[in-house]
Amino acid sequence: MFRYIEKEARDSITAALEKLGIKVPPEIKLEEPPNPQLGDLASTVSFELAGELRRAPIEITADIMSVIETPEIFETIESKGPYINFFVDYGRFSSRLLESIQDDYGSHPPREERVILEHTSANPNGPLHIGHIRNAIIGDSLARILRMAGYDVETQYYVNDMGRQIAMIVWGLLNLDGDLEDYPGDKMDHRVGKLYFEVNQRLKENPGIRDEVDELIRKYEAGENEELFRKVVEYCLSGMEETMKRLHVHHDRFVWEGQFVRDGTVDRVIESLRKTGYTGENDVLYLDLEEFGLEKELVLTRSDGTSLYSTRDIAYHLQKSEEGDVIIDVLGSDHKLAAEQVGIAVELLGGKRPEVIFYEFITLPEGSMSTRRGVFISVDELMDEAHSRALHEVKKRRDLPDDVADDIAESIGNGAIRYYIARLSPEKHIVFRWDDALSFERGCASIQYAHARACKLLEKASFTGEEDIEDGWKPEGDERELVRLLARFPVVVEESALARRVHPVAQYAQDLANTFNSFYRSTPVIGSDFEGARLRLVDSVRKTLRNALNLLGIHAPETM
Repeated sequence: MFRYIEKEARDSITAALEKLGIKVPPEIKLEEPPNPQLGDLASTVSFELAGELRRAPIEITADIMSVIETPEIFETIESKGPYINFFVDYGRFSSRLLESIQDDYGSHPPREERVILEHTSANPNGPLHIGHIRNAIIGDSLARILRMAGYDVETQYYVNDMGRQIAMIVWGLLNLDGDLEDYPGDKMDHRVGKLYFEVNQRLKENPGIRDEVDELIRKYEAGENEELFRKVVEYCLSGMEETMKRLHVHHDRFVWEGQFVRDGTVDRVIESLRKTGYTGENDVLYLDLEEFGLEKELVLTRSDGTSLYSTRDIAYHLQKSEEGDVIIDVLGSDHKLAAEQVGIAVELLGGKRPEVIFYEFITLPEGSMSTRRGVFISVDELMDEAHSRALHEVKKRRDLPDDVADDIAESIGNGAIRYYIARLSPEKHIVFRWDDALSFERGCASIQYAHARACKLLEKASFTGEEDIEDGWKPEGDERELVRLLARFPVVVEESALARRVHPVAQYAQDLANTFNSFYRSTPVIGSDFEGARLRLVDSVRKTLRNALNLLGIHAPETM
């Protein structure tokens, strides 16, 4: 409906310009005024025409205002200096909007664009930790937003089964006492992490182990020990998938990097890169990128001839280029150079350069985490802590059966983690603070509470969805602001998808919840003269909050 309002405003300006014999510009720009007193939309078309017409914008606006006709969806059109301001007829528009809001509100028609979105892709050498979680949440939320915006999306997890970390774990299984089941931990990925830590300790004591690990990598590339390598990776991934499922993070496909060595793709990539004329060789084969503005070359093979992650990554991106129209990677900001190098190599071979969403890191006030040192906060521990804190808050507020309180606490705890991370632009560093994340006055819990409050009100009113919208209903105050916000939701989805950003949806959900909570306190619903209209409004808020939270991978509870 918001796009409909924009179209009506543009059409009225276009008709006025044609009446005046003024050439219509390619784009008639509209913006939302900072103050509702200035209308719902404002056009700057007079500024755009001033240069060509050699006239002051305010004069052009006066001419337009003398002939412009007001579409029925607007109450009035006024000039505010050189601006042309449109005021929506909320008596007419609000009813139309509420009639249009169905369960899938915010969804857009299918686009003929296939997106391959890779995210998370943490090495399977231990549990996911807080250093990985921002990648997973950004990637999963963006996939949801892109799908609602009409894109055909496949999410992929790139499994590093050929890296040194996995070879170290295999070395541990071959040389240390015990199997993976013998290591401490309730989950498989935690046991792998314990073994990986122990092998790192052995490496510190005996650096010569590195040569044995290198030999394992060579043998694996040659086809030896495949079963053991696969066992380690699958064992760890099983535990990681449990964590991601609990966090509502989903991947459509797991792509193992080893396949690109096995099927000869890596060898073909290296040969193709040689033919570009940009390769050089000393102890290793490398890609000279100086001509592309990068002083650091991209090393393509180890000195012993085995492949590197970068080479396999090029092969992977060429596959993604064949499968998708748009390629999106989510990476930490410390990968900027590597991503630029791989992007150049992929383009040299005729592939699509990926769009990369870089994010800054997230830490707890106590410090950052490292799998290698064995000192880290796992995502499992983070979720357990969130659940425990949320359960304390729930029990403090209501006397509920244990199982009900437990379910609500899980929704609140996981929602707090996902929302706290999603709400900020990826370029900003995050320090995760529990008091802010789990606040019932702001943040995710307040949004979930607004949804639960709407559900309770509708239940109390025995709402059926068939209630009539009374004649004469013309929203004012918080009621009008709710209508304005509801109208914008499809636009927020579309713009977030185009910008490849998640945080606008998070901010929108908070704005809608805040306005609804204010409306709830100030505006009578049941028993009012406009009970039907207001119940339909509450139901529309419920649907929109639920859909917005779903885009962020957050459950919308019906009770709290």
